[in-house]
Amino acid sequence: MIDATSGDVHLGVVGAGAMGQGIMQVALTGGMRVSVYDAGEGAAQRGAKTVMQRIERLVEKGQLDKDEAQGCRDRLDLADGLAGLSGCHAVIEAVYENLELKQKIFAELEAIVSDECIIASNTSSLLISAIARGRRNRSRIAGMHFFNPVPLMKLVEVVRGPDTSDEVIGFCNRLGERMGRVPVTVKDAPGFLVNLGGRAYTTEAMHLLYERVATPAQIDAVMRDCCGFRMGPLELADLTGVDVNYPVSLFVYDGYNQDPRLKTAFPHRALYEAGRFGRKTGQGNYRYGENGKPIEDGSADHVTTAAPAESLVLGEVDETALPFLRELGARLLDHDDGKSPIVAELLGEDCSAHAVRTEVDARRLVGLDLSCDISKRVTIMTAPGADAAVRNAVAALIAKSGRTVTAIKDSPGFVTQRMRAMVANLGCEMAQIGIADPREIDLAMRLGLNYPQGPLELAEHMGLSDTLAILERLQAITGDDRYRPSLWLKRRAGLGLAVHTPD
Repeated sequence: MIDATSGDVHLGVVGAGAMGQGIMQVALTGGMRVSVYDAGEGAAQRGAKTVMQRIERLVEKGQLDKDEAQGCRDRLDLADGLAGLSGCHAVIEAVYENLELKQKIFAELEAIVSDECIIASNTSSLLISAIARGRRNRSRIAGMHFFNPVPLMKLVEVVRGPDTSDEVIGFCNRLGERMGRVPVTVKDAPGFLVNLGGRAYTTEAMHLLYERVATPAQIDAVMRDCCGFRMGPLELADLTGVDVNYPVSLFVYDGYNQDPRLKTAFPHRALYEAGRFGRKTGQGNYRYGENGKPIEDGSADHVTTAAPAESLVLGEVDETALPFLRELGARLLDHDDGKSPIVAELLGEDCSAHAVRTEVDARRLVGLDLSCDISKRVTIMTAPGADAAVRNAVAALIAKSGRTVTAIKDSPGFVTQRMRAMVANLGCEMAQIGIADPREIDLAMRLGLNYPQGPLELAEHMGLSDTLAILERLQAITGDDRYRPSLWLKRRAGLGLAVHTPD
C-alpha cells in the first residue's frame, strides 16, 4: 500500500457529477494525479472542464498560483472506461445512491485494479457492508463521505465497514488530510454520523409544528437569536430540500428499527407529498420569490399595545434570573396579590403542568424561557384559558427593555429546551452506540452542519442534570418515548462526570 502522503498517489474517481467534481478538485490541489471516469456521454469531459474553471478562479482570487494550476491540469486525465483506472492506488466511487449500481461498479473495479488498491465509496446513506457484499477482499473497502460543496466543506467521514482493515482506515484518513479535509472515522451504520446526528434538529421542529406550538418563523428566530444557530431548522430544511431530508429521515428511522427518538412528524410528510420541497420549488415551510429569497410568512415577534405590567408575582424563579427580572423595572412580589401576572422560569415543564403542580392561578401564569441567550429575544408561553391581557402586559414589559418577545402556545420545554435537549440526547446516544469517538462526534457536527456547538458539548453547556431533567419531564408530560434519555447522558449526569468521559 502506497503512503497516502506520497507525491506519487494516483487517485481514480468514478462519477463526474457535483460530488465527483469536488473530490477531483481537492485531490488535484492536494498534489495528486487524478483519473476520472463517468459512464455518461461527455460527462467526464464536462466535469473536468468545470473543475479546471474553478481552479482558474482560485488563481484569479490569489488563492493558487499559475504554476500550481498548470500542475493540476497536467495531473488530470480522462479514462475511457473503468479499465483506465487500473493503475490507480485508490479509487473513490461517487455515483448516485443506488445500491445495485454501486455493487456492480465495485465488482468491476475489483477485477481491474491491483490487490493493493483501496476502493472507497462516497455514499451518504448506503451501508459500506452492503456495497462490499460479495467482494473478494472486503478489507480494502471503506467509505469516504464528503459533503457538498466539497471544496468548502472541510469534513470527510471515513467509514469503517465490518471488514475494513486498520491500514485502510489510516490510509483514507491521511488521504483526506492531503485533500485539505478533516477526517473523522465513523461506524458503518444508517446515516453514518452527520446524517444521523442531524435528524433531531429537523424532526423536533416538525413535531413543534404538528403540535401547533409555534410557527416556522417563531421556531427559526428563537433558534437563531437565542441558541446561536446560523439557520433555524425549518429554513435549513427548505435549503437542503424536503425531497432530500424527508427520505433521509425515514431511512434513518427505519435503519434504527423505528426508534421513536428518530421519528419525524406529519408536517414533514405533508410538504413532501405536496411537492413543496423548499427553495427549489418556491414553497416549503416558507414561500420564495423568483430570486430564491423568502417571502415574509408571518413575524416571529409578539407586538402589543398593552401597558407594561407594573408588578410581577414571583413563582418558581432561579436566583440567576432575578437580575433580568429586576432590570425590567416592575415591582417583584413574593406573595400573590390576586391580580398581578405570575411569572415562572420553567425547565422542561409547560404552564399547565406547572399550574397543577404548584396550584397557582393558571389564567395569570406566564412561563419564561431563561435557559438560553435572552439578550435579544425572550420566549414566553401561557396555558390554555390564560388571560391574554396578562400575557400582553408581560410581553410589553419585556419589550420595554429593548428585547423582542416571541409568544408561543403551551409546550413542555418551550422551543429551545426541546430542540437543544433532543440534539444533545441524540449526540449522547451516538456516543453510547459507538458511532465515533465522543469528541469527534462534536467535531463532525460542527464542521458538517455548522452547529455552534457539538451535541455533547451542548449537553455540557446546558448542564447534564438540566438536560436530563428536560428530557425526563418531556417524557413524563407527553408520555412519548421520543424523549427517552440516552444511557450515556443518564450515567454521566448521575455520576457527576464530564459528558466526554469514555466507558
